[in-house]
Amino acid sequence: MRKKVTLKQLAKELNLSISTVSKSLKNDSEISQKTINRVHELANFYNYKPNALAVSLKSNKTNTIGVLLPEILNHFYAKVLFGIEQEASKEGYKIVTCITNESYEKEVEYVEMLNYSSVDGFILALSKETQMLNKLNHLKDLKRDNVPLMMFDRVSTEVDCDKVIVDDKHASKTAVQHLIKTGCRKIAIISTIFDLSVGRLRLEGAHEEVAANDGVTLVELPINNIELEEKEIESFLKNNEIDAVLGLDETAAAVAINMANKLGYKIPDDISVIGFTDGILSKHSYPKLTTVSQHAEDLGARAARILLDRLLNTSEDNYKTSTEIVKTSLILRDSTN
Repeated sequence: MRKKVTLKQLAKELNLSISTVSKSLKNDSEISQKTINRVHELANFYNYKPNALAVSLKSNKTNTIGVLLPEILNHFYAKVLFGIEQEASKEGYKIVTCITNESYEKEVEYVEMLNYSSVDGFILALSKETQMLNKLNHLKDLKRDNVPLMMFDRVSTEVDCDKVIVDDKHASKTAVQHLIKTGCRKIAIISTIFDLSVGRLRLEGAHEEVAANDGVTLVELPINNIELEEKEIESFLKNNEIDAVLGLDETAAAVAINMANKLGYKIPDDISVIGFTDGILSKHSYPKLTTVSQHAEDLGARAARILLDRLLNTSEDNYKTSTEIVKTSLILRDSTN
């Protein structure tokens, strides 16, 4: 493998100063065309590329954004990432994406690694462990060092930074309202995310809506591992007289549909089902799943836009952080009346 040539080596071989070579590569008008041609010819021969770290140190910018996601198999986060990348690329920014796999330790390691690599700012959703442990010093350190930070979806009020969130509580109320409007009276809440901020808000919204309607009851089934607990959902549906399921995440809702089908229930005649996140499972379940769309791509684009505005307007004094709320939509399909 050919060793990467440096600016210093080009200057030595051409018997020119480093400054002259650097200016020639930029086609500076101070340098003669003959010298510029010589420098470009040798640079092309060696396939010379400027040292990105050196350039960033000089400009104090890397034009990169660190993005931390709790998981990538989740359709919601994949769409958020797409929105972030699309918006960042408009301003010439690259993204460096790390997946924490719901681990607090990995989140801390990745934040430290990316900060050491001098990314210009961060966009992240908290891992499940981070929220459960409520250990946020690694993020508070970023704020202390004036590193721009944007949180989305899973956020903490204890960190003063910009945030983009979904109106989860209202979204859950809207879903329950639809179930009640279509005649459902015994509603089950099934979820793998009761321990997360978004799960708690969705649960709170469901309870408030049920409490406002006489004759409607609510039962809960928390799930730790959806792959291991399909049998538990099957048993729950078999042994509880319910006429509706609200899955606080897409997977829980999709599994509920599968188990209801297995038990011979007719959907939506016997049991109506609503889920969150308008992903692949929702569109390809049988019957197709009524779902709360969180407009993930738009959420990601908004998060990136706010962070980019901060990065591109560094002279702004007395900057005040803000929280934007993305409204949801209830997409009606065949799993509800």
